Amino acid sequence: MLGEYPISGRRASDIAASVESGVASGDLGPGHVLPPMRELAARLGVNPNTVAAAYRTLRERGVIETAGRRGSRVRPRPASTSRGSLRVEAPPGVRDLGDGNPDPALLPGLQEALAAAAADYGRGPRLYGDAAVVPRLAELARAGLDADGVPAGPVVVTSGSLDAIERVLTAHLKPGDAVAVEDPGWGALLDLVPALGMHVVPVALDEDGPLPGEVERALWSGARALVVTGRAQNPTGATVGRRRAQELRSVLAEHPGVLLIEDDHGHAIVDLPVHPLAGVTEHWAFVRSVSKAYGPDLRLAVLTGDRLTVDRVTGRQGLGPGWVSGLLQCAVAHLWASGAVDTARVARSYGERRDALVRALRDRGVTAYGRSGMNVWVPVSDETGAVARLLHAGWAAAPGARFRMASPQGVRLTVSPLSAADIEPLADAVAAAARPARPVSYG
Repeated sequence: MLGEYPISGRRASDIAASVESGVASGDLGPGHVLPPMRELAARLGVNPNTVAAAYRTLRERGVIETAGRRGSRVRPRPASTSRGSLRVEAPPGVRDLGDGNPDPALLPGLQEALAAAAADYGRGPRLYGDAAVVPRLAELARAGLDADGVPAGPVVVTSGSLDAIERVLTAHLKPGDAVAVEDPGWGALLDLVPALGMHVVPVALDEDGPLPGEVERALWSGARALVVTGRAQNPTGATVGRRRAQELRSVLAEHPGVLLIEDDHGHAIVDLPVHPLAGVTEHWAFVRSVSKAYGPDLRLAVLTGDRLTVDRVTGRQGLGPGWVSGLLQCAVAHLWASGAVDTARVARSYGERRDALVRALRDRGVTAYGRSGMNVWVPVSDETGAVARLLHAGWAAAPGARFRMASPQGVRLTVSPLSAADIEPLADAVAAAARPARPVSYG
């Protein structure tokens, strides 16, 4: 319960700031229940509407959540505490396998693409009022989406996947709504949802992606949106195959009002096909990022979806940044058109390292998952101890707490920095650091 923490203030902003200060100091820990609005209003001598406004502000900032008659309480992980802060800094001499970055050796050079963009700019700079999406990029993006079976729809360009997902969520949902998200899943997304004042509903998964029964449970419980990673799921490497896609589409068909968002961040680094779920629900979005294959600093993703969703995203984007730099769009279009990334070679490179590590761990009695992408997920019984022991052995891993809600503990290892010679020593270190865990569904 709240105890004696002195919430203070006469204005809504001051009351909200007082609660946030208590959360930041630790005096109001996760799960602490706040006083009913009328009770706190009487205590502070203010109108109940003032407290209601303060609580609304706190919900929108992701600090508290409201559960009907059970009242308002501090969120299990307030949005002010980023999961990205739950990382282990690799001291000198320690190999960092926790940052999740692609292998720089597999990223294409940008000189030619940027020069081509500059030449295009020289022929006529983009000005206010020009189309937000460079036509050549839209053409190439739509052709790639068509080839992968993504339903027809207009294309928007955003500043990366997370920007796209945020814009789609806010286009349809409001603070207090529930969003079904993979667990374990992308830590940034698990931070974003509560930061928008929305509630995360964890969905367990296995190597084929979200479990249909778990998705059905989440949707029947009231989740208004579902976010799915089609391949190279972070952190487990799960990939939605044809059969699982059919099962998920059947579940979604019973909930046509649910907003579906598909994140294809593994595009061009995975040789497994994507099986889109889009087209079953009324509102949907499919997001394709260039970060993993072409470079995170490009900060570019393309998004397609139903007409209403795209119109809302475009309209709101126009009132903010307006558009993503045409120079970057032209550079990415050049990279795509020139075949700057050999997808088969990149996927093979990550796959060889990932598969070798998974096999080496299983040979040592350690369960590991990594069907696609650049990460391997290792369930452990004590992730804090496992991370510490790995660090002592010279390897920095990402703690599973960055990616988990209700799922069992684990650690994530990014294979990008590994060579063939690293596999056996790393597997020995992981085996020594982690107690063998039985195979589990990730939930």
